[in-house]
Amino acid sequence: MEAEKQQRQQKPQRPRRKAQKRRLDDEAAASAAAAAAAAAAAAAAASAASSPLGSADADDDNEDDDEGSAGPEICCRHSQAAVAREVRAQVDALQHCFSWSHADRAAGKRATTVLAELAKNEEVVNVIVEGGAVPVLVCHLKVPPAEAAAGEEQQPRPFEHEVEKGAAFALGLLAVKPEHQQLIVDAGALPLLVSLLKRHKNATNTRAVNSLIRRAADAITNLAHENSNIKTCIRIEGGIPPLVELLESQDIKVQRAAAGALRTLAFKNDENKTLIVDCNALPTLILMLRSEDAAIHYEAVGVIGNLVHSSPNIKKEVLNAGALQPVIGLLSSCCTESQREAALLLGQFASAESECKVHIVQRGAVRPLIEMLQSADFQLREMAAFALGRLAQDTHNQAGIAYNGGLLPLLKLLDSKNGSLQHNAAFALYGVADNEDYVSDFVKVGGVQKLQDGEFIVQATKDCVAKTLKRLEEKINGRVLKHLVYLMRVGEKSVQRRVALALAHLCAPEDQRTIFIDNNGLDLLLDLLVSVSPKHQQDGSVALFKLANKSAALSPMDAAPPSPRSQVYLGEQYVNSSTLSDVMFLVEGKRFYAHRITLLASSDAFRAMFDGGYREKDARDIEIPNIRWDVFELMMRFIYTGSVLVTSDLAQDLLRAADQYLLEGLKRLCEYTIAQDVNLENVSDITVLFHVKFSGYTLAQYLCLPMESSTTDASDKHLESYLTLGLTVSQSKKRDSKVPKVLSLLAMYLCRAVQKNEKLLDSKKIKESTTIFHGQRIPDLSIQLYAERIFKYAECSPSCFVLALVYMERYLQQPHVYMTPFSVHRLLITSVMVAAKFADDAFFNNAFYARVGGISTIEMNRLELDLLFNLDFRLKVNLETFGSYCLQLEKHAMASPERLPVQLLCINGSKDLSYGSSADEFCQSKLVRQSYSSQALQGCS
Repeated sequence: MEAEKQQRQQKPQRPRRKAQKRRLDDEAAASAAAAAAAAAAAAAAASAASSPLGSADADDDNEDDDEGSAGPEICCRHSQAAVAREVRAQVDALQHCFSWSHADRAAGKRATTVLAELAKNEEVVNVIVEGGAVPVLVCHLKVPPAEAAAGEEQQPRPFEHEVEKGAAFALGLLAVKPEHQQLIVDAGALPLLVSLLKRHKNATNTRAVNSLIRRAADAITNLAHENSNIKTCIRIEGGIPPLVELLESQDIKVQRAAAGALRTLAFKNDENKTLIVDCNALPTLILMLRSEDAAIHYEAVGVIGNLVHSSPNIKKEVLNAGALQPVIGLLSSCCTESQREAALLLGQFASAESECKVHIVQRGAVRPLIEMLQSADFQLREMAAFALGRLAQDTHNQAGIAYNGGLLPLLKLLDSKNGSLQHNAAFALYGVADNEDYVSDFVKVGGVQKLQDGEFIVQATKDCVAKTLKRLEEKINGRVLKHLVYLMRVGEKSVQRRVALALAHLCAPEDQRTIFIDNNGLDLLLDLLVSVSPKHQQDGSVALFKLANKSAALSPMDAAPPSPRSQVYLGEQYVNSSTLSDVMFLVEGKRFYAHRITLLASSDAFRAMFDGGYREKDARDIEIPNIRWDVFELMMRFIYTGSVLVTSDLAQDLLRAADQYLLEGLKRLCEYTIAQDVNLENVSDITVLFHVKFSGYTLAQYLCLPMESSTTDASDKHLESYLTLGLTVSQSKKRDSKVPKVLSLLAMYLCRAVQKNEKLLDSKKIKESTTIFHGQRIPDLSIQLYAERIFKYAECSPSCFVLALVYMERYLQQPHVYMTPFSVHRLLITSVMVAAKFADDAFFNNAFYARVGGISTIEMNRLELDLLFNLDFRLKVNLETFGSYCLQLEKHAMASPERLPVQLLCINGSKDLSYGSSADEFCQSKLVRQSYSSQALQGCS
């Protein structure tokens, strides 16, 4: 079922089963001169007139050559008028020559031949139709009335079958244009054409009759092309039984014409399909599949393909009639069109509910299909991949495809720029990946890297590739894992690298030590970082990054934040060096040469820049508008060497740049340098700078603030507030276990605000709205204990709780969004998490915060997204606003309950928190707060 679901997402580009319009000039010249056509027809008629019966046989001998010929091109505008005159002349001739006299039959043949020659040029088809040719041509599809004398009926008839053949030929060419099809049918052509198909039963001149039948079958083909109504009319007129009968004709061209007509009539017409099968066409069609004539077996496989399409019952009949082996044989045909049709038909035979998948492979279809994958013909590759994709949904077939060398050609097709071909190949690989016996082969040939690096056009292919990687990941255990580890130890160097890279992405976290420590997989990845190949360097960096993320996911809740990853540096000689440079930065109008692999390995910011959806991903030149040249050069020197001399005059600017590009080591160097120059005059600004814009925690490890009376001077009100709230920590490297006062003050403020809301809000209006932050019940843990729990386990800086208050206040400015006992816990932990990500050097992921908060990871993700989008991603807080919140938090938390607002109020810019004249006035201006809906999300545990 999974395989069928995958295939339904992107059906292959199915060849148009409709028979090609049988224009007997195949690729005729643009136009035929009317005079030349008339002269040629007259000459033929005159030559034939030397015999009382004409010379039909001689004409048929050169028929194919005549059909492909065309007169000289008509280049002048006045030639259209000449064509119109010629058409009128021939129409007039046909109107007056409907008898068995020798002269009339010769004139009729000449006129139909001229009109057919003219009709080979589509540009003059409309002129012919407008000249009234259709009715007279239809009239000449039937024989003239017999003479009254009985004896004359037994006399030889001049040009027998020739005029009818010419009329059918001309009508078939006029039917090339869809707008003329119904006009011809309305003129009564169908019953006459069907009667022509039966001429062979009472004919004496077999060659002439066969030529006539071919023309009639071709005309039926063109009339029915893409016209469901006419297909039905042909069935009603009895056209299908004689066409089926003609499949057994001794004339190969008649067989081909009859099969072409049946192919068109069967396309998307269930009634016609059923009648064709009921007329016992299948045995003859299957015999035609074995024909040495490519044109015959091409038409036959086309008819069967149209019969089988979307018709499960007919598919069973076709298989029971013995079509499978001949179709498989056509995979090796010299005709690429027959190969393509056969591959498509095998794909239909191997549909999800079919039981013949294994039989197709057992009878030898896999090897020629794999050879077709490497054909120069695009459609041949597409149909071969389609068939293999269907066959690969069986376990034994998966092994057969891989064993016969199908993996590499299928992987190569992923590079195609055609979405349908890509998807067919991806779907086949999805099937092969399900076989444990060949997962190692899949990895060994670089299949995992191919899937990861591919640029896929349609979403269905992307989904299919993602499911293939997931399927491979599920197989990496037990004997498969043991085999891969063995290959990583003893295989060729290239194989070892591919296996190590694949396992870095696909192995389970608990197997990492066995693979990368015990079996030296880590050494292989590290070797890639120093490879001369940029691709190897990038692959190694990404694999190590993946390993680090998996390791972090295993960290217990009480574990300390992970230490920074080890870094491999290119060295001083590559700083601003054009050697192997593949990216260039423009800083203050100057060029700075760099190397993507080094930048990718240095920080998440550069990884996002070059691997994400940003415009810098494919850019050669990247402009840096907000960093000075000297600062940027120092930052890049650190990235290439791992160390740099940070001077006090550049430290703050360099710190901002390091924070912008998430360079933790450089940030610490800058923090240390700045901390050496801290004094009473600048301590406030520096402290706020680090707490708000950057780490808020690491700087305090370098600071030892003197607790003198001068630090509490009224002129430094912000610093006093920071110290009161506990926003600085001791110089000790170990974090102080004492809970900062900001937590208790924040909890007190939130509790009082929630209590006030409960008293003042109308319960009826409360139920009118809800948010994603509302739980089903009120958590048992108090806000105070909940905040302490977050601080203890998340290890975020105390400043994050002030930032969280800012974010909560901004979020609550939405209309009809209010804080209640049901929402305050979720809103608090989400705001703290976002603040930690924005402000701290190190932070835990959403899954960790979800465990701390007692909610699921999925819910944590949803809460974060809702908060960010409603904040419009406005996470930056200026120094004045941060200080104002600190002052007002302390003030309001210690105020009497009567003076508390119903809702947190807005700080615009640097303004302080302010209140209305009374709580009641504020309540009236802000209408009710959130619903306590019992149907909201589940409460925190």
